[in-house]
Amino acid sequence: MLKFLWKLKLTIYYIIIAKLPHSRFCYIFNKIRCWYLSRILKVLEECPYNYFENNVYIGNGKNVKIGKCCHINENVFIQGGYIGNYVMIAPNVAILNSTHNFERTDVPMIMQGEKKGQNPIIEDDVWIGRNAIIMPGVIVGKGSIIGAGAIVTKDVEPYSVVGGVPARLIRKRK
Repeated sequence: MLKFLWKLKLTIYYIIIAKLPHSRFCYIFNKIRCWYLSRILKVLEECPYNYFENNVYIGNGKNVKIGKCCHINENVFIQGGYIGNYVMIAPNVAILNSTHNFERTDVPMIMQGEKKGQNPIIEDDVWIGRNAIIMPGVIVGKGSIIGAGAIVTKDVEPYSVVGGVPARLIRKRK
C-alpha cells in the first residue's frame, strides 16, 4: 500500500505539479511546487526562500534531498543526489547518480547493465551554471561555482571556480 501511495504522489507531481507555469507568470506556482515537494514528497527542506521552477525531474524521489533556500530553475534533471543549503542551479543542469558499465569489450555496453546509487553531493552555497552536468559520485565543495556547460567528473574543492569539459580549476574564491 505504501509503495502505491508513493507512486501516486509522484504521478501527481509529474502530471500536475511539475507542469505548472514558471513563477515569472505567477509566484503562487512556485509556492505550490515548494509546498508539494516539502510537505508531500519530503525531498525539499521547507523554507520561504526556496524557488523550484517547472519541469524539474527528481527521479523516483527516494535518492533526492534538497536543503533550504535553494533556487532550482526549469528543466533541471536530478536523477539522484544530496543538495545542500543556499544552492543555485541554473536551467538545464543534469545531476546524475548512475552510469552504464562499459568494462567488457566482448559484450555490448547496453547488455552490461548500470552502476546505480552513486549520489553526488552538492554542499552548501554552490552555484551551478546553465547546462552543467554533475557526474555520479562527485562531491562539489562548499562555496564553489560550476561554470556554464561544465562537465564535472571529479570532486571540486571548497570555494573553487571550475569550468570546461571536463571541468578544471579556473581559480579559487578565497
